[in-house]
Amino acid sequence: MDVSLVGKKALVGGSSKGIGYGIAKQLAESGASVCLMARDVKKMKEIVQTLPSTNSQEHSYLAVDFSDFKSFKNIIEDYLKSNHIDILINNTQGVPAGDSLSKSIDDYQIAFDVLFKCVVHTSAIALKRMKDKGWGRIINLTSISVKEPLNYLVLSNTIRAAVVTWGKSLSVDLAPFGITVNSIITGFIDTEHLAHLNEQKSKNLNIPVSEILDGIKKSIPSNRLGKPSEMGELATFLASDKASYITGTAIPIDGGFLRSI
Repeated sequence: MDVSLVGKKALVGGSSKGIGYGIAKQLAESGASVCLMARDVKKMKEIVQTLPSTNSQEHSYLAVDFSDFKSFKNIIEDYLKSNHIDILINNTQGVPAGDSLSKSIDDYQIAFDVLFKCVVHTSAIALKRMKDKGWGRIINLTSISVKEPLNYLVLSNTIRAAVVTWGKSLSVDLAPFGITVNSIITGFIDTEHLAHLNEQKSKNLNIPVSEILDGIKKSIPSNRLGKPSEMGELATFLASDKASYITGTAIPIDGGFLRSI
């Protein structure tokens, strides 16, 4: 199946590495013009030069810090005043690990700003032009922890679940305008972020990182970690015309990890 995004422009959050980069690369390979959005300017400059490109594509980047909502708000509003986007990939930087007994109310507020406010605010601005055009795709990256909470990721469990339910509500309101809203429930993907979490667990449990990784793989029926490119392929399909009748969903990509239906 040939998926073409020629003529579409995508804004991809957290795209200087990991899952965000995997999605940005696949969108570009399918013909979209991609604007990377992350903190690492040097890395984004390098990526822009390597993204697949044709004469119809123009790639760019936007430097933001999702953890500074006031600054982020100003930057994203200014960008979207002069740039129309067809595809919005809501993917922010992560929040600190920890269980429910180790987090304060301030920790929850910080996580809310990063994982929820940035996503909702960006979507609210972007969808105005999508509605005018009668076409748009909003794709929220969430986590398996919204279905099966991981006790060491209580902030992510809590706030990402809100993103999924908000996305479902938004999908109903936007469907008449030709705009789809879907969430991708991300499993254990081979990224620097997962490696960092595994290192933290290794220190906390005083066991080798290799043992942590082996345990994760054994919990996954596919017996392996996912690849960022596989995330990119799913996101690209959801962003295409071929997925125009898919909206309001939360699709796991987890190698069978989730046992619930």
